[in-house]
Amino acid sequence: MARIADWGGHDSGYGSVLVRSQHRSINQPFTKRLIMNTVTILLSSFILSITGLFIFIWSLRKRLFDNTAAAAYVIFSDGEIGRGEEPAATAAQLEGMRQQVPGQARAVLTAAQETTLARELEERVEADRSTAFVSFVFLSCAVVWLVVGSLAGLTSSIKLHQPDWLVQQAWLTFGRIRTIHLNIVAYGWAPMASFGIANWLLPRLLKTPLVGGRYAIFGCMLWNAGLIAGVGCIAAGISDGMEWLEMPWQVDILIVIGGALMGLPLVYTLQARKVDHLYVSVWYMGAALFWFPILFFIAKLPALHFGVEQATMNWWYGHNVLGLFYTPMALASVYYFLPKIIGRPVQSYNLSLLGFWTLAFFYGQVGGHHLVGGPVPAWLITLSIVQSIMMIVPVISFSINQHLTMRGYFSKLIYSPTLRFLVLGGMMYTLSSLEGTFEALRSVSTVAHFTHFTVAHAHLGLYGFFTMVMFGAIYFVMPRVMSWEWPYPSLIAVHFWLVIIGFAIYFVGLSIGGWLQGMAMLDASKPFIDSVNVTIPFLKSRTVGGSLMTLGHLVFAGHFIAMALRYGPARTGAALLHTGVTASATDQLAGA
Repeated sequence: MARIADWGGHDSGYGSVLVRSQHRSINQPFTKRLIMNTVTILLSSFILSITGLFIFIWSLRKRLFDNTAAAAYVIFSDGEIGRGEEPAATAAQLEGMRQQVPGQARAVLTAAQETTLARELEERVEADRSTAFVSFVFLSCAVVWLVVGSLAGLTSSIKLHQPDWLVQQAWLTFGRIRTIHLNIVAYGWAPMASFGIANWLLPRLLKTPLVGGRYAIFGCMLWNAGLIAGVGCIAAGISDGMEWLEMPWQVDILIVIGGALMGLPLVYTLQARKVDHLYVSVWYMGAALFWFPILFFIAKLPALHFGVEQATMNWWYGHNVLGLFYTPMALASVYYFLPKIIGRPVQSYNLSLLGFWTLAFFYGQVGGHHLVGGPVPAWLITLSIVQSIMMIVPVISFSINQHLTMRGYFSKLIYSPTLRFLVLGGMMYTLSSLEGTFEALRSVSTVAHFTHFTVAHAHLGLYGFFTMVMFGAIYFVMPRVMSWEWPYPSLIAVHFWLVIIGFAIYFVGLSIGGWLQGMAMLDASKPFIDSVNVTIPFLKSRTVGGSLMTLGHLVFAGHFIAMALRYGPARTGAALLHTGVTASATDQLAGA
């Protein structure tokens, strides 16, 4: 009663006043510490934002962040505009890609320009070769973790409506297998795919061979060793007990060291760059590789976070790892691959800059809205909601830019396997971000909080957006890495439709079921079990959707292995970039 009287203030008796005063005096040191911690976090975010602003101004003065339209052309060689690059396409699909769209212009090159283009493509070949093995190692690890994580996720999904299934072993119980799924996806599939694509992109964006690849390989080994040890600890029941941060901090030391080594090629290759302007994809990747170690290190510091402050830190990290690591890596991929495939620079380079800096400035405190209704200062929650609303700016900037860039080129989706994944992933970024913005509002959070609706939203971002973009990027990159085309192009279409249909069932079912669950929990006239029973049909639909997604992942993994072993029909048309560059080969490369 003392706590109720103190917080509610409805009891006006003398005894309750005495109890309230004692309660306040007891909790005064804790309150001061909580206020100091939250003020410190916000002040640090402000300082970082101001620092970022000064870096932005400095970069403009040094002409590293050119905001003119010409900056969008830096990823193209002279004569490449109007000639799309699609390594995953078949000969028939390349014919479709060659079709002119209204307003599309393709320059007629002189003999001198053809010679220059051929020389630049030869340099690109060398750049691709410098990162081929590094990218292959990372992407191979990513595919393994994708399959293992999918099987763990499907197992945990079935247990939601069949809790007595596979309970003989402790590590197969829901509490552990679901956590294993989360950590494998968050620290296995997603980072390995991100680093694999980033290491491949850097030499192309900086027009120089990759420097420091051996550090990335060693870091990859340490990271995966730490992840295997961490997942083993979770399976054995050893956990730090915070979502996204379950692995013991002693094991995470390997991930921290491995992550630092994996980031070194970015630093070394930047120093050896042959370009004056850093394309926006470099900024996204560089920022992500800078932000993640800081986030992870602060979140995992032992004996530092306790009580309410620990919960605040938990969602500060949980949301920022999505918005400041996975999101920039995926956006960097879209900003490179989408223009390259259609052979057209991004429509507005200014919008790409606006999207980058507003993401950096506005995302830092978004995670606090997960604590709506919790024992945290109301102003902290309000600040988080405000920043969530402000996130509309970078999201709309990207969405408009993608739509305007694709305008007139949507017909290319019929012919380009890679483009389907990338464009759909970009659309899912818009949808997931806008949904997250409105989900942060107290009126919506009242219903959606603590329900399966939040799970659906999380998968919309990490799967619908990030994973779809990574699938597209891998389909583009692997023919260049292996000097070999995908042996069974029809499997790309099978993979696409399995994961799209499966995810649609998964997302729609959980969203509807989660909302009904929230409404049932708010109805005081209904017993709690009603809020459980109402979700059962939708949890079964989740399993159906998850099964299709897992099947799609198995198709993808099987196709990846077949390509790595060079098993199946020999197809080297689009991979000619690695087998000799001539003027005629340039046309086959470009699909033009």
